[in-house]
Amino acid sequence: MPNLFALLAGLLFGVGLILSGMTDPAKVTAFLDVAGAWDPSLAFVMGGALLVALPAFYVARRRGTTLDGAPLQLPTARHLDRPLIAGSVMFGAGWGLAGYCPGPALASLSMPDGAPWLFVAAMLMGMALYEARQWWRGR
Repeated sequence: MPNLFALLAGLLFGVGLILSGMTDPAKVTAFLDVAGAWDPSLAFVMGGALLVALPAFYVARRRGTTLDGAPLQLPTARHLDRPLIAGSVMFGAGWGLAGYCPGPALASLSMPDGAPWLFVAAMLMGMALYEARQWWRGR
């Protein structure tokens, strides 16, 4: 049953990303181009997401478990470290260059355009390289 809830939540999230325009790289790069032809419409999408997420996180923290009773896993770290900063910079640079971040890229795989497939392949390769690096460091 938890997998069914995860599937439904993922499908709802993907549909929301498609309907909001987050899967359109031109719209995303126009949102990020604050010095050029800036399109602020995605700010409303992000603001709407915060309006939904903040109360949900508040309730989740108070419950301590997910709706199906599984332990809730929220980040506990409160400091910035080099891997977090480097990862954030790479994430932002990739988002600005390609117009995709991971969620919208995965949702875009349902569309006929082939560009998201290249992004997702590169993303999976980056994840595999990170895991290989972590494994190498831990031997």
